[in-house]
Amino acid sequence: MNRRSFLAGGAVFAASPLLPPFMSVALAERKQAVVRVDVDIANLDPGNRIGTVDGNVILSVCQTLARFDAGKLTWSNDAAKEIKQISETEYTFELNPGQMFTDDYGEMTAEDVKFSFDRFITGDAKGKKLAYAEDLGTLDKVEVTGKYTGRLLLKHPSPALWLIGLCDASGAILSKKATEALGDKIATQIIGSGPYRLAEWRPKEQFVLEINPDYKGAAKAHFPRILAKFIAEPKTALLSFQGKELDFTAVDPSSAGEARKVEQAKVIEIEGIDYTWISLNVEKGALADPRVRQAIRLGIDIDMIIAGAYGGAVSRAKTLLAPGLIGAWPEAPLYNRDLEKAKALLAEAGQTGLSVSFTCLNEAVPMATAQIVQANLAEIGVTVTINAMDSGAYWAMGSDDKSKDLELTLIQYLSKFDPSFQTQWFLSAQVGLWNWQRWKSADFDRLHAEGLATTDTAKRTQIYVDMQKLLDESASCVWITHGRNFFIHADWLKPCLLPNAMNWQYEYFGEA
Repeated sequence: MNRRSFLAGGAVFAASPLLPPFMSVALAERKQAVVRVDVDIANLDPGNRIGTVDGNVILSVCQTLARFDAGKLTWSNDAAKEIKQISETEYTFELNPGQMFTDDYGEMTAEDVKFSFDRFITGDAKGKKLAYAEDLGTLDKVEVTGKYTGRLLLKHPSPALWLIGLCDASGAILSKKATEALGDKIATQIIGSGPYRLAEWRPKEQFVLEINPDYKGAAKAHFPRILAKFIAEPKTALLSFQGKELDFTAVDPSSAGEARKVEQAKVIEIEGIDYTWISLNVEKGALADPRVRQAIRLGIDIDMIIAGAYGGAVSRAKTLLAPGLIGAWPEAPLYNRDLEKAKALLAEAGQTGLSVSFTCLNEAVPMATAQIVQANLAEIGVTVTINAMDSGAYWAMGSDDKSKDLELTLIQYLSKFDPSFQTQWFLSAQVGLWNWQRWKSADFDRLHAEGLATTDTAKRTQIYVDMQKLLDESASCVWITHGRNFFIHADWLKPCLLPNAMNWQYEYFGEA
């Protein structure tokens, strides 16, 4: 908090005793907050969720053993009455009794915890590996020792277990009975025991979270309802906010200046730790030649993309991990545009008249990026065809090897606070799922496993730097930005976000 915001806040508190009594009553009777989501719910299975919209719903509907505190990376017990660390590879837990799943699915027991976590170890009901299996990949087994008690046994020490596993959406405790009854419907229906319940979902329109009166944890929700409206286009969302149809929305970086002028509203700005990049499929045609990939990397003007597509509101990325994270690589090379060298590499590879497809989301910033890349690569003799897709079809390529025919793809992935979450998507095992580069490296896979088990921060840092060096040598990724996040909210609302900006803690949304 800076001095200006402190003084502004002080002015509000100083004025509050002068407000007429009816205004205080009106504020106290707010029944809902209306938020905007830019993508629809895609998959409510904690282990197969698609992104943070899914994860935010899951965490508001389900309990975890421990829950992140409001706006912080510290955590407090939620479903667990007590958690003890017995050794570096063993934890015991005891659940609070009387925690009931909604829809008459009964009381939560240690069997539900075991069932929920076993899915990350052995796969779903059909034995298929979960997309987020690596989040709890350190778990060896879960043992039930009583109705409410159990043990978590790890394969090795795990500094990331709580940060990206147990406190995050992968740590959601499901009802075994409900999950088995729902079968494949677990992707669209979620039964939990958390602060909210999913009361309504109208695809491509809205979903509604209603307070769960039977929730026994400490994260009591303030608003009886959270109404989330699906609005894909950022400028449409800003207009909806200006029209008082929304109380909270993300703002496109290029519109941040306009957002600051809106009356009775406040803008939040958070430096990003996410990563947007252009993926090059190393198995596809001419892209299998590293010289071609290097030429494309040198042919793209990233500074032009930052200026033209993002309005200069974000910083340029050089590598996977953002500054400030464990494993950040400040000395990563910066590849500035070099047309002559790019042309020479294509000639050396024997490539003339090369044509490639560029797949991206059908949204303003991705489309602007695609058009800049198209113009850039035309100058080195590469023809780019833009393939813009709606979000549903685009993210559906993360399953069943649908991504195998991609060539160049613009991708934005969201980050967590441990580097292992970011590196897991580039593993060999993720080819056919979320590794759309289809790049495989036994050394990268080995280092990822070492990083998961290393508790010494200096050693972990070097491991993740070495992993990024391997990625850099592959020339399979052209990094663009770690982003900068802008949000606008009604001045009466107090939204709550974790420091990555994309984890919205609906249960902690309240009145300012």
